[in-house]
Formats: sequence, C-alpha cells, structure tokens
Amino acid sequence: MQLIDTHAHLDFPDFEGDIDDVVARAREAGVARIITIGTDPASSRRAIALAERFDGVFAAVGLHPSEAQDASGDWIGELQSLAAHPKVVAIGETGLDFHHLPSAEVAEPFRDLAAAAVAGGSGELVRRIGDDEYKNRQADAFRAQLELAVDLGLNIIVHQREAWRDTLDILAPFTGKLRAVFHCFGGGADQAQELISGNHMVSFTGIVTFRNADLLRETVAAVPEGSFMVETDCPYLAPVPHRGKRCEPAHARITAEKIAEIRGTNLEAIARQTTAAAEQFFAFRRTTAN
Repeated sequence: MQLIDTHAHLDFPDFEGDIDDVVARAREAGVARIITIGTDPASSRRAIALAERFDGVFAAVGLHPSEAQDASGDWIGELQSLAAHPKVVAIGETGLDFHHLPSAEVAEPFRDLAAAAVAGGSGELVRRIGDDEYKNRQADAFRAQLELAVDLGLNIIVHQREAWRDTLDILAPFTGKLRAVFHCFGGGADQAQELISGNHMVSFTGIVTFRNADLLRETVAAVPEGSFMVETDCPYLAPVPHRGKRCEPAHARITAEKIAEIRGTNLEAIARQTTAAAEQFFAFRRTTAN
C-alpha cells in the first residue's frame, strides 16, 4: 500500500528542526512520495533542494496568489528556469484568493493615513491597497503561470478561496491544453463536477475528518474514481485526532482512511486509486527520463 501526499510545504520553518524524521514517518505510514509546493521563487528553490535531498520528495514551482502583490523582477522567467529541473512535476500553487482583500485588512489609522495622502495630492498609498489592483495582480500572475504550464507541458495546482467564478473564468481558455487540480477542495459535489467535466481534478485534505465538514464528505462520496487525490497541505489542517497540531505528510494516511470510510471501501483501494490519479496528473516520469 502506497500513498502520495500531493500537496505539502516542507520548506516552511515548521519543519526545519526535524525534516529527516518527518520524511521517515511518512514512509513508515505508507506515504511513498511527497510533492512539496513552491509559493514564490525562493520557496520554489527550497522545494527543489528538498527534492534533491530525498528520493521520495518532488517539487512544484509557483507563485501563490497572496504573493502576487509583492512579486517583482522576472519572477516568471525564474519559475521557468526552475521548472526545468527533472524533479519538478507541476506548476503551482497559483490561482486566486480574495479572502483577505486589502480594504478589509487596513486598520483604521492606516485608512486615515491613506485619506490624508489623497488629500495631500498623492494617491500612491491608496493605489497600493486597492482591491481591484490586488485582484488584477493575482489574475495576471495566474494567467502567466497557466501559459507557462502549457508551454512546458506540465499541469497546474490551483489555490482558490472566495473567488470561484473568477478562477474558472481565467482557467476556461486553458481547458483542453492542461489539467488543473483544485487543491484543498472544500466545495460541494456540483462544483467538483464542474471541474471534473473539464478534465480537471480535486484534492482532499484532513478537513474531511472535521466534525463540521458534512458538505465536503458528501462531495467525497459523490466524486468518481480517478477524479480526486489526497494531500495534507501541511503544516496546516492536521486531521482529527491531531487537529490543532502541526500537520505532516504521514497524516495523509488518516485522510485516506476517512475517505475510504466515506466511500464504503478500504484504505488499499483508495491508495491504489489516488496513486494512479496522481501518477497520471503529475510528471513523475521526468525523473526517469533525464
């Protein structure tokens, strides 16, 4: 029985002190491969370094939507160079995240300062924190990475939060040119089917074990075999009984066990199905082809 944790953040500081033990525990739990995900060029470089260090670790390179506001220089060119590494198996994570828009985050004193800047003839401060520009920068970064993925023949890992329709609108012209996996999927069966109809995929985290995740469990029960994968999104979203603690790739087994229970099957079947789906989606073959 072998599982693949298709979305982890092993380069985060949470794992600095015991990364060797974390990878070893994953192997002991049957998680034979881990994809560690870049969130900007620096994170992507760290992801590749980890993939070089551990045989069962692979990398994805990308610019997370929350990082798009501060991206500078030729970041897309850097991602293109990094993606040439044989252990890079996808582009991402990228997408749209409208959960924390600047207008909702700016404290009142800072709002007053912004107003004063406008009154004083300088609109720079307000321009920097405008919701529309924040969304536009994310959208531009998302399109650029979709184009890069098509050019490189790789699939893409999508982060979507409170931007469902905008995300699908940007993805639509690329359907048929690449496949996307919506990681940490938390939507209903209708949304999942909308993606699957376009030959895209969803990926489930430890949220499936949470007490209030009834809608997601309905989705897990409804999606067809081959359309979903398993991930941890570690160090976040540790499944029950580890909720509130650091998540790690070994916990993918707990998520897979819960999925098996929901779908009325066994762990071995879910491991076989999700591993096959991941092997079809991610470019693991590049490692042996180079």
